[in-house]
Amino acid sequence: MPERKTLARAQADKRAGKAPSTQAGEFVKEEMEHVRAGKHGVRSAKQAVAIGLSKARRAGVDLKPPKKGAASEATRKKARKDTAAGQGKAGSSPSKETRAKRSRTTTAVLQRESRRGASHEAVSKQAKSAAAKRPAASRSAAAKKAAQTKGAAARSAAAKKAARTRAARAHAHH
Repeated sequence: MPERKTLARAQADKRAGKAPSTQAGEFVKEEMEHVRAGKHGVRSAKQAVAIGLSKARRAGVDLKPPKKGAASEATRKKARKDTAAGQGKAGSSPSKETRAKRSRTTTAVLQRESRRGASHEAVSKQAKSAAAKRPAASRSAAAKKAAQTKGAAARSAAAKKAARTRAARAHAHH
């Protein structure tokens, strides 16, 4: 069960009209914190993200399952099941006994994994590789959208920093 503060944050995001992926981000963040705190480990940063998304769907965040071909059929099926459980559909959640047993087993398995998956390095690598798979146009659109949510002060600070970086790069090449 996700922590109360995570659910509260996700609900606040929803009320603020933020995208489902933003709401789900709160659950992913919680998962990273769990790994960093040593509650359990993960095989990779990707797995930590997947656990977070699954929890988000089960908590009722309206996240669509991945597109056909974007993820394995099993992953898509799991995503659909999580969504159904989150909406409280009949027969979509396993019995209490199964839940308790499964929960213990997964925790035990994850505790054997390393904590390295949630390191800053691993998360950054995962974010970079995920971004690199996306077309340039979509990356650019994301950056533009992000710039709009910044205030004027933050925008000018970002522009100054970009100018500094450009100057430094031009300098380094000569």
